[in-house]
Amino acid sequence: MLQPVGEADPADRRRRRRLPSRVSVSVQSKKPLKDSSDTDITGMAMKVSGPDGDLLEYRQVGDWAYLRAGVKPLEKAAGGKLPDPGQLPPDATALKEILGGGWVKMPAGSLTKSTPGKETGSSGAPAADARKKKAIKGLQDLVTREVQLKDTGTKDGADHITATASFKTLLTGLVDELRPLAGDLPPGANLPTSQDLKDAPDKQVTADFAIKNGALSEVSVDLAALADTAKGDKLSLRLRVGQGDQAPAPAQATQIDPATLTQQLLGGLAPQPAL
Repeated sequence: MLQPVGEADPADRRRRRRLPSRVSVSVQSKKPLKDSSDTDITGMAMKVSGPDGDLLEYRQVGDWAYLRAGVKPLEKAAGGKLPDPGQLPPDATALKEILGGGWVKMPAGSLTKSTPGKETGSSGAPAADARKKKAIKGLQDLVTREVQLKDTGTKDGADHITATASFKTLLTGLVDELRPLAGDLPPGANLPTSQDLKDAPDKQVTADFAIKNGALSEVSVDLAALADTAKGDKLSLRLRVGQGDQAPAPAQATQIDPATLTQQLLGGLAPQPAL
């Protein structure tokens, strides 16, 4: 598997872990999101940013999906150098484009598996929707059963409600409810197995929900409770909810084959030693 070359100073790595990161997601649909199926989604954008810049950006516009990696911020976050595109094998064209930092594009449908369902003939779409509805119902039941809610009053103009649950119980239940959707995941993406989750921390975590004008405006979770030596430090994961922007298609993007890219990422391409 492709990995960064070299190691940063340990103090640098500790400092980076304390710095905030941000994930922004925007989805456009023909219908309200709660009523939308895959065929109603007209656009999506996701950006993962760190203290040194954007790490990863993904957009779906119409029939095309676009991807760009922030190579320099990724190297700083990983604490090592990624391979130079010029040092990769000649046939690693897709990976070269990614490591070059430019936009690449691929047919949006190529990112998901299509498995014909017995109920639907060749398309499988109604069967997939049925699986999703069943998973959503299972998740609702899981939250009702395992999560303790508490009204904590008003702060900064927002009503706050906390939700507390066992991290291991909630994570295991979440994965179990999503297993029927495993066949709809992109190639190379797999849900954790029961063995993978065996050593998950069995500790209580609390999420804080901020509600303004009857709508959810922010969710924050302190993950420090999961660390063995938290010592009062905070590791906050925060999600802010607001009006999304229309995701434009990048002006220039090189078309690649996602299956080829997956092979090149997982096929044992060895990074070059740092000079």
